Amino acid sequence: MSLHARWRRVRTAAIGAVTIGLLAVGCGGSSNGGSSTDSDTLIVYTGLAGDWPRVFNPYLPTVSEGPGTIFEPLFFYNIARQDDPAPRLGTEYAWNEDGTELSITLREGVEWSDGEPFTADDVAFTLNMLLEHEALNTQNFQGEPTVVDDTHLTVSFDEPAYMKAPDLLGKTWIVPEHIWSQIEDPATDQIQEPIGTGPFALTDFSPQAFTLSANETYWDGAPALPEVRYVALSGNQAGADALAAGEIDWQTGPVPDMENFEQNHPGYKSITVNAFQMVLDTCSNPDLGCTGPQTDPAVRQAIYYAMDREQLNALAFQNTAAEMSPGFALPERDAGYLSADLENQTVPMNADVQQAQEILEGAGWTMGGDGIYEKDGEKLSLTVRVVTGWTDYITAVNTMSEQLKEAGIELTPQPASNNETMDARGRGDFQLQIDSLYPGPTPDPYYVYNNFFNSENTVPVGESANPNFSRYSNPAVDEAINQLNQIDPVDTEARQQHYDTIQAEIERDMPYIPILLGGTTSQFNSEKFTGWPTDVNLHAYPAVWQRPDQAQIYRSLEPAGE
Repeated sequence: MSLHARWRRVRTAAIGAVTIGLLAVGCGGSSNGGSSTDSDTLIVYTGLAGDWPRVFNPYLPTVSEGPGTIFEPLFFYNIARQDDPAPRLGTEYAWNEDGTELSITLREGVEWSDGEPFTADDVAFTLNMLLEHEALNTQNFQGEPTVVDDTHLTVSFDEPAYMKAPDLLGKTWIVPEHIWSQIEDPATDQIQEPIGTGPFALTDFSPQAFTLSANETYWDGAPALPEVRYVALSGNQAGADALAAGEIDWQTGPVPDMENFEQNHPGYKSITVNAFQMVLDTCSNPDLGCTGPQTDPAVRQAIYYAMDREQLNALAFQNTAAEMSPGFALPERDAGYLSADLENQTVPMNADVQQAQEILEGAGWTMGGDGIYEKDGEKLSLTVRVVTGWTDYITAVNTMSEQLKEAGIELTPQPASNNETMDARGRGDFQLQIDSLYPGPTPDPYYVYNNFFNSENTVPVGESANPNFSRYSNPAVDEAINQLNQIDPVDTEARQQHYDTIQAEIERDMPYIPILLGGTTSQFNSEKFTGWPTDVNLHAYPAVWQRPDQAQIYRSLEPAGE
């Protein structure tokens, strides 16, 4: 049976998505941000606070753009609903009977943006590059690619690897062998002049703005959207101001009075979906070099119970967030995966200060004279990193600081630029950091577990971890993840025991402290462009920073005047 057939038999998802597509030919240049009145140019703001770095390597955490737009995957997976994977550079794929070999058929007649032909050698080169450079291999790919001919290859695994297919097919950005084979270290090269197969090309760049233009030789024909202009602003408030002034066409982020946004912004629409799980990352593992009170599981549990999430939702998120599960399966989308053994099926929405203090005192913490707990001469005082300009997160951590004080925990916000904060997260240079865990390539909590809780995806403090930033290591969780990878996804009964194990372990250990299920809200100019996702047609996840969904959306948009 092909994976297409298996996909159709999984449960229906309940989230939303959007589509966009781009390609890249790198050019230098200097220009300023645009105006939404620019004819046929889509002006977007991703929430970046500060200047754009000229980074178009799709495998670097600081990439400005490229995944899906410049560098394409083999297929597009819609995490918002239960669509069949849509062909991109690949056209067909199927597993053998025991799930140890994946056969892939590629699209014919595709060219790189410099005119060189795209072949199976490029795909095999990309996969081998991941094997050779651990820092790039965030999906923990361990297969062996074999080229059959220009349009066919196989990928073999030592054991059944059913759950590896969506990451391999939908989240691997194929790069040109004839260029990247000459790069000394693809794990650090910024790729300032990108060459890809996608629907758009980089045609202009400055730290204040850069432009992607439609690729006239794209295999699916040039997109109807001529240009996408990415502008740099100072944060969420600047994004809201630019929307109000009609200076941008699409942003994903909070704006004042979201409930009445469309009434207040004629010609614009808004959409909210819930899939990203807001957490406090914790550098949790002292064996890998983490230091501080947050390495004590009791402290993490106490913080969990000391939060008043109803207040956080109202003050920081305009009540767009929703309840999440401490087992990290989405309560609605993944209801069938939720373990009955969880202590809490969903997070407590109101603070339980008594419970938090009982947990701390049971772990040997004693209340100090200043109202803050201490243990072995160490005060229960923590810093939490937050990106400057992200007003919703800033409000959230300031509110948490007041809430946790009631339980005897001192929390100090530590604002910094996006690049500095992300770099610190990777290196483990933090105690706490407000963050969101992203969903996987298909509607299945396996991918959150594999990405963020698998010890194979982390490294000691000082090295760059990606994406197990908490540096969590639990042999029982690792083994359950490994077992899930080997079971055909249609065998839900066999899989559930491993989900039960994972959820029980991570609810107890809490290396990522659950906050709420984030409400991803996008605002877009529906008067200027058509083809946006809607509640009844979530053809991709509607967030300008979600890749490759942003590319899928760009491919769907058309100027309204045409």
